[in-house]
Amino acid sequence: MNYFENVKKELYKFENLGVMASENGTILIGKANHVGEEAWLNKIYPILNDNDIKKIEMELPIKIPEVYKFFLLNYSNGLNVCLSSFYLDGLRKQLGRSIEASRQPYSIITTNTQEKPQNSKDNYFFIGGYNWDGSHLYIDVNTEEIHCCDRYDATSRYKWNSFEEMIVKETKRIGSLFDEKGIEIDEDVSTLPY
Repeated sequence: MNYFENVKKELYKFENLGVMASENGTILIGKANHVGEEAWLNKIYPILNDNDIKKIEMELPIKIPEVYKFFLLNYSNGLNVCLSSFYLDGLRKQLGRSIEASRQPYSIITTNTQEKPQNSKDNYFFIGGYNWDGSHLYIDVNTEEIHCCDRYDATSRYKWNSFEEMIVKETKRIGSLFDEKGIEIDEDVSTLPY
């Protein structure tokens, strides 16, 4: 079994609340009526193709690490877990305020160009984060380790040995913070890994 099967298993724990494919192909899992009429707990975005990857890399000062490129091309163009408690960035293909435009990942380009935290090094590739306080996730391309850092400072606060380890552990951990109705068990408890 590949690691993404474990991730999907966690995301689909909320399928009893509904599953739907949006017009752009995003898989929406777990209707979150307690948040809003159009809110969903989890989103799996349609995979990218090689041209999409080239488009991203033309705008970035660094190549996409192979492990993340593989994720974008084979599993999902980013990810949104439990109302963005944990998310992975991807390519935004459409701008706007419509419902469909909102069903896209946060921009991997923005995080790696305009919003890099202080102390970022050239070998840090930012891939996602947490809505708790805006903390970021990045891959150290020299070691392939995944790090979590503060919103404004790239000093590592937590580390995983691999992308696969991080995504499996984090989807499981974040999912455990929500009850079977998709409601956060204690909204005063940090969703950060440290």
